[in-house]
Amino acid sequence: MSNNTSFNEFLLLAFADTRELQLLHFALFLGIYLAALLGNSLIITAIACDHRLHTPMYFFLLNLSLLDLGSISTTVPKSMANSLWDTRAISYSGCAAQLFLFVFSLGGEFSLLTVMAYDRFVAICRPLHYGTLMGSRACVRMAAAAWASGFLHALLHTGNTFSIPLCQGNAVEQFFCEIPQLLKLSCSDSYLREVGVIVVSACLAFGCFVFIVVSYVQIFSAVLRIPSEQGRHKAFSMCLPHLAVVSLFLSTSFFAYLKPPSISSPALDLVVTVLYSVVPPTVNPLIYSMRNKELKDALKKLIQLVLVQQQ
Repeated sequence: MSNNTSFNEFLLLAFADTRELQLLHFALFLGIYLAALLGNSLIITAIACDHRLHTPMYFFLLNLSLLDLGSISTTVPKSMANSLWDTRAISYSGCAAQLFLFVFSLGGEFSLLTVMAYDRFVAICRPLHYGTLMGSRACVRMAAAAWASGFLHALLHTGNTFSIPLCQGNAVEQFFCEIPQLLKLSCSDSYLREVGVIVVSACLAFGCFVFIVVSYVQIFSAVLRIPSEQGRHKAFSMCLPHLAVVSLFLSTSFFAYLKPPSISSPALDLVVTVLYSVVPPTVNPLIYSMRNKELKDALKKLIQLVLVQQQ
């Protein structure tokens, strides 16, 4: 195969060869996907319906849940369908669309996590200026900027990746079209262009990470100076879930894209990819609702309302 126009489909990773294990993979991914779908949908509906949650923090959380739904819906259903129908194929255009939507969700989510760190910083360290700095117009602009950054990243990475000549076959050693695995199919030095784009993106992401770390250093310094134990508990309950989500998201995605080739292996690549693409969208609703009394109360009210309507 001389270039990427020599074929019109890619072959994704097959989790198993036997029919029983294929169905087990389908059932496992179905359970994970339904959990992510339910959790994020509940958070979106609760925030939209409860006027007490119409604040900047929950507005950004609603946007994060939308991106989480987009992220996991881009990758998992196709893998489930392939296991159910005993196939590995994904069309060339489908692969490009999958990569674009996944990078879009990933880039938007990281930008949004950075905005959420700024929101927590202003709320705790600059409470008197919170209404001015985090007004409704400013929040909409920040959210729009996060979505726009995800779109631009996706456009750049997808265009670069699919302009590279591919001559190492069409077998992608992953359960979705992932950039590092597609680059392995390259047959020329042109793949270095996309590697350069990844490095630039990683530098920008590292800058955001430094901003998040500096924000939380100041946040925790301010929290520890709060005299009342109740006040400290409330501040920690707002910040710790976000910090947990950021840590999980960054550690797994950075390792997936920046790990040295010398420690790469099919099993390790698969585990890391599942950790950064499947686990965060599934556990984020649980993390955010676990220590948040307002959100838990809104979710309870929503569930009770649904149960009453069904009776």
